[in-house]
Amino acid sequence: ILHNVHINTFHQKSRNPASVSLEGTEDFFLYNHLADQGGGGEKGPEEEVLGRIWDTEIKEALEKLPPEFKMVVLLADVEEFSYKEIAEIMGCPIGTVRSRLARGRRALQKLLWDYMQKRESIPG
Repeated sequence: ILHNVHINTFHQKSRNPASVSLEGTEDFFLYNHLADQGGGGEKGPEEEVLGRIWDTEIKEALEKLPPEFKMVVLLADVEEFSYKEIAEIMGCPIGTVRSRLARGRRALQKLLWDYMQKRESIPG
């Protein structure tokens, strides 16, 4: 009986993923860690993300967006965070994230329309 109980316990533990306590972890640990690495005059996390975007016109258009729209667009479209994760990062409701993302994308589209016409040969 003891042998079977041990085997059953072993199988139950192997089916359940290991859990880790997050009580000692501070909010925005990863963001702060990235910011600390960028310390001494190097790029911060936002500049690092913008550095991955090649076209200067796109960078300039992103820089022209209001900060709350730019942050949501970068988190959603570049970093591919979910709406829930963005809401937690920004400390606002999911509905606010969705509206800011829609407005940010619309503003970005307006800023990039002429550029895209030249690049993609879209009929005007």
